[in-house]
Amino acid sequence: MPLVDTRTPDPKKLIPGATGDWEIVIGMEVHAQVLSEAKLFSGASTRFGSEPNDNVSLVDAAMPGMLPVINEECVRQAVRTGLGLKAQINKRSVFDRKNYFYPDLPQGYQISQFAHPIVGEGTVIVSVGPDQKGGFEDIEVGIERLHLEQDAGKSMHDQHATMSFVDLNRSGVALMEIVSKPDMRSADEARAYLTKLRTILRYLGTCDGNMDEGSMRADVNVSVRRPGGDFGTRCEIKNVNSIRFVGQAIESEARRQIAILEDGGAIDQETRLFDPAKGETRAMRSKEDAHDYRYFPDPDLLPLEFDDAFVAELSADLPELPDDKRQRLIASGLSPYDASILVSEKAIADFFEGVAAGRDAKQAANWVINDLLGALNKSSKGIEETPISGAQLGTLLDLVREETISGKIAKDVFEILWTEGGDARQIVESRGLRQVTDTGAIEKAVDEVIAANPDKVAQAQAKPTLAGWFVGQVMKATGGKANPQSVNELVKSKLNLP
Repeated sequence: MPLVDTRTPDPKKLIPGATGDWEIVIGMEVHAQVLSEAKLFSGASTRFGSEPNDNVSLVDAAMPGMLPVINEECVRQAVRTGLGLKAQINKRSVFDRKNYFYPDLPQGYQISQFAHPIVGEGTVIVSVGPDQKGGFEDIEVGIERLHLEQDAGKSMHDQHATMSFVDLNRSGVALMEIVSKPDMRSADEARAYLTKLRTILRYLGTCDGNMDEGSMRADVNVSVRRPGGDFGTRCEIKNVNSIRFVGQAIESEARRQIAILEDGGAIDQETRLFDPAKGETRAMRSKEDAHDYRYFPDPDLLPLEFDDAFVAELSADLPELPDDKRQRLIASGLSPYDASILVSEKAIADFFEGVAAGRDAKQAANWVINDLLGALNKSSKGIEETPISGAQLGTLLDLVREETISGKIAKDVFEILWTEGGDARQIVESRGLRQVTDTGAIEKAVDEVIAANPDKVAQAQAKPTLAGWFVGQVMKATGGKANPQSVNELVKSKLNLP
C-alpha cells in the first residue's frame, strides 16, 4: 500500500469503537476471466459447464515438452480493458513464473506478470448512493495495474470420503487481475466499485462478470486505522464471489480487527476466507509476500511487445462506456438518478436506447425504470428475462403519444403484454380499449356524475381542488377510456371553476 493517503476521513463512514472512531481502508484484487474461446496459452475451450477435464490440452496438463503459445485475442482484450479503465498501456510486458505447489496446479507454477504488467495505472469513477435525498457521491478509485495470468484448476474435496478430485477445465484460462489502490473507505464504496468495474467489463465485452460461475471473483484487502493515521496491517479475504458478500465480509473483518486492537492485540497479516452462513471470516493461511513466490521471467515466453498502431486500432473500436453514456442521457433531459439506473447494466441501457429511439426520452425512462424494471424486480428476473420486448414497449408509448389510449389504459395494456404477449395496437383494438375523445360522449358522462352528486358540487365550488373527485368518477364511469384532459376541462367548465 502507498505511504501517502490523499483522502480526508469522512465522519459518516467511521466505525465507532469502545476507544474511539476507526476508519476502514480497502483495496481489491479482482480476477476477471477474459472473454475468449480459447485459453491463454493453449487452444483448449473455455466453455463453462463442461464435464470435468473435458477442456484440457497437453499444455494445460503440463505434459513434458509442452510449450505455451500466447493467445493474441486475450492480449487484445486486456488492452481494451486497460483503455476502458483510462489506464496506461505498456507496449512491452513480461510473463513471469509464480512458484507455488498445489494439486490443481500441474506445472508447479502459475504463468503471471509481476514487475512488468501489460497495463499500468488507471482510474475508475464510482458513484456511491443514492442517499436519502436521491443524491450520489462520486469517488475516484485508482487502478494500480492490470496483468494477465493463467487460472489454476479446481480441487474438489466433497466427491469422495477419502480422496480429493481435480478438475483442470479452468487450468490455463486467461485471467485479468485488476489491482486497485487502497482508496475505498466503506463497504458501500467497495460494493459500488466492484459493481462499476463489472459494468465496464461487460460494456467492453472483455469479461461476462458472472460471479456465480467463477468468471469474476474478488480478493479484498481490509485494514483499519485511526482516522487519518498510518495504514494498518491488512488481511486479504480470498475469492469472494458475490458483491453482497464483499460488503458483508468487509464489515465483519473490520469489526474483528477493531476488537483485537482495542483489546491491545496486533493484527497478523494473513489470508482469510469469508463464511456467508456465519457472516464471519476465518484464517486460511499466513499472507505470502512476493519473494515467497520466487518470481522470475518465464524462459519459455519472450517479452510481449506491440506498437502504437495496435493500441490505436483497439481504441478506435471501443464502445460508448457507462460514464459517457450517463452524461449523454443527462444532456438529453434525464435526471442523474434515472441516467445512473439506465446505464448500470449494458443490457438495460441497450433496451432503453431501443425504446427511446425517436421518442420522448423522459417518458421512455419512466416506463423502463418504473414499470418494466419494477415488474422484473417483483418477479425476481433480470432484464434478459423480460417477457416484453423493446419494440412492444415502444409501440405502447406510441399509442399514448398519439392519444389512442390514456396513461391508465396503457398500464392495463402493459399487464396484458407482460402476461400474454402480443401486439399493443392489436390488443387495444380487439379489446375496445381505444380512448374516448368524442367530447359529446364525455360531456354526457360529466353531466350524469354532476347530477348524481349535488352535495359534492357545492363542496367543489367552495374548494376547487375537489374537482379531482369528479374527474375520477367520470374516468371510472367510462372505464378509464375518456381523455383525461377533456374530462378535466369539462368538469371545471360545468362547475364554473377557474
